[in-house]
Amino acid sequence: MRKQGSSLLTGTALITLLCATAWADTPSAAQSTAKAAPTDAQLIASAESAAPPNVGKHATIVAMDSAGKMRTLRKGTNNFTCMPDNPATPGPDPMCMDPTAMEWVHAYIGHASPAQGKVGFMYMLAGGTDASNTDPYASQPTATNHWVQTGPHVMIVGADPSFYDAYPKSADPDTSVPYVMWAGTPYQHLMAPVKGTAPAQAPAAH
Repeated sequence: MRKQGSSLLTGTALITLLCATAWADTPSAAQSTAKAAPTDAQLIASAESAAPPNVGKHATIVAMDSAGKMRTLRKGTNNFTCMPDNPATPGPDPMCMDPTAMEWVHAYIGHASPAQGKVGFMYMLAGGTDASNTDPYASQPTATNHWVQTGPHVMIVGADPSFYDAYPKSADPDTSVPYVMWAGTPYQHLMAPVKGTAPAQAPAAH
């Protein structure tokens, strides 16, 4: 197991890239920055809402400031790093990732192939911003890229291909049951819907 400090560095780097990309590509980013900045307490509450309480309250919390710099709001005592909702996206999308999931996302951002058989786990119990179910790098819906709506869910990434073969891989999945997103690409992963564990309305960092 990697040391927590090492995993935090990796997680902070990839989350910076995630946030920067989302903010740069989203038209509402300028509007979001014009709003009053959330307090650290609001950011922490938003980030914690991504995971079960016993995970979120012990996780490291990171967030991006108005200058685009990542800062640590709280150092955690477990191996999870959580980030608050991105106000530039249409819906709530705070997330919590373990170190292996962070490595997987880092590979995705770098257009590199993630290691197979190195399983990572991600929580998005407040829901997630909509995405193409077939194109890992789609930035907006088209007539052919099978955009899907996602509610509260967890994600299993990095598993062997045979693991994903046990789940539906339809381009237009039933999102009320576990299904594989981005099937047939190096970034295929299991999307497993979760009910009854997230707050009725997750705290927003907007």
